[in-house]
Amino acid sequence: MTFALKFALTTAACAALAGAPAFAVPADLREKAEAELARSWPADGPGVAAIVTEGGEAVFAGGRGLADVEARTPVTPQTVFRLGSITKQFTAAVIMQLVAEGRLSLDDPLSRFLPDYPQPGAGATVRQLLNHTSGVQSYTGIPGWMVEANTNRAYTTEELIAVFRALPSPSQPGERWAYNNSGYVLLGAIIERVTNMPWHRAVEERIATPLRLRTIRGGTGEGEMPLMARGYTAGPDGVRPAMLIHMSVPHAAGALIGSVEDLARWAQALHHGEVVDAAGYARMIAPTPMPSGDSAPYGFGLRLGEVRGRRAIEHAGGIFGGSTESVYLPDQNLFVAVFANSDSPAGSPGLTARRLAALALGDPYPTFELATLDMAAVEPFLGVYTLPDGAGERRFFARDGKLFTQRSGGNELEAFAAGDGRYFYGAQSLTWFRLERDAAGAMAMLMYQNGEPEAERTLRAGPIPPEAAAVAVARETLATYAGRYASPIGPVTIALADNGGLTIQVEGQPAFAMRATSSTEFAVGAVSARVVFHSEAGRITRLVIHQGGRELPATKEAAPPGS
Repeated sequence: MTFALKFALTTAACAALAGAPAFAVPADLREKAEAELARSWPADGPGVAAIVTEGGEAVFAGGRGLADVEARTPVTPQTVFRLGSITKQFTAAVIMQLVAEGRLSLDDPLSRFLPDYPQPGAGATVRQLLNHTSGVQSYTGIPGWMVEANTNRAYTTEELIAVFRALPSPSQPGERWAYNNSGYVLLGAIIERVTNMPWHRAVEERIATPLRLRTIRGGTGEGEMPLMARGYTAGPDGVRPAMLIHMSVPHAAGALIGSVEDLARWAQALHHGEVVDAAGYARMIAPTPMPSGDSAPYGFGLRLGEVRGRRAIEHAGGIFGGSTESVYLPDQNLFVAVFANSDSPAGSPGLTARRLAALALGDPYPTFELATLDMAAVEPFLGVYTLPDGAGERRFFARDGKLFTQRSGGNELEAFAAGDGRYFYGAQSLTWFRLERDAAGAMAMLMYQNGEPEAERTLRAGPIPPEAAAVAVARETLATYAGRYASPIGPVTIALADNGGLTIQVEGQPAFAMRATSSTEFAVGAVSARVVFHSEAGRITRLVIHQGGRELPATKEAAPPGS
């Protein structure tokens, strides 16, 4: 027999809530929230649904754009979307219910449930699967695997596990934190072994049905769900249907569907003792301690963060045809969810969710209007800024009349003038910075990451050093470097450029120009990286990408016959 557990809050927790000052959202929240959706999302393309709740009551719910572009069906708060990785918190909650029932332990190794799973993954504990420290190979990161030929077919749990179980583990259990979808597939398998039912059926019977979450279901049945949004992507010729994926593929890592209204009901129940007991909930929202003594800001299916300096418990989701975000502010008992039916949406669900949360707090993020760039005023500030705690540097430079910043190991980001010494990164970023001189004349950059109220203040250390001189490499030599390379983050393509040089492209990212600094070493300025080619017996066999103090090896694939 299966049932949903319902627990009361601890006495201390109830007292803390009772003693908290009453919080009320601004009276003009609805007007400003509707304006935010209109500003960020088009009315005639794939759309977005959003909800804001205070104390479990909706204070704003709305939609923008189209759930079905061809049929011109509008998005509403009742529209059903693919949740993506927001699914993980439901999977984690079922596991914590089973722990409370004594049917498993967080310290149980995977081998208890899957006795034939190979080492070292077999030694990973349930806890490590939940907090992404299991070390097993994440199947969504297997080079070349996430293509329609693999995703557009049904998998049993055993068949899906077979995709990654024999692959080498990138790390030992507990050694490091790395977001891992395979870990949650394995948790789904554990739920199935313990409950003797499909993982999504356990979610439905233990959580969705008792809480009356009528749209929270396993995605394999999305074809029968009324108000289900169609999924889209952005192609070279505009919006088109998203790549096909059978919803057995995301499994317990990302296969649930639901509406923003039902996710808000779920959040209120989860964060107020109606789903797991107090001890289980505390574990779900606790950061993950690491061997180094640091901690990762991730619990069990939930990420820890901040919005405008307030504590936040959040999680996003990304899946073919969908992009989602959810944010809960425990001290104010505010919840925000934003769902889009595109995997490359016109706006950003994460950005919109944070802006809506800030509006509900009465502490909105600053917005900026484009001002005329005074290059003469900004030129003295161009140069290198040293980051605190040995975290590298940030370069501030101009090119072709435009401004850019670039952090060590990061991409070049174009910055736009907003007047009064302020600069921002466009409509799809909350980050901005201010330039100022102190009383002694030292030049400083105050960076407000993600729009947070406290700035990271760095001083100008000096001008940007000259680049290493470019060298000429024969086109015949460059041609030997061209080809496709297999890497842990996906295929890497090296191609001959029209200008006689090379470009590098990681699958799913833009191509970047490479500048030769020796016959085998190339600089990739746009992403602050260095690429070194290696040969064996006179043949190029691999490359290594050096970026931000890390090394990414990639092995050259054999050219197809006749090429």
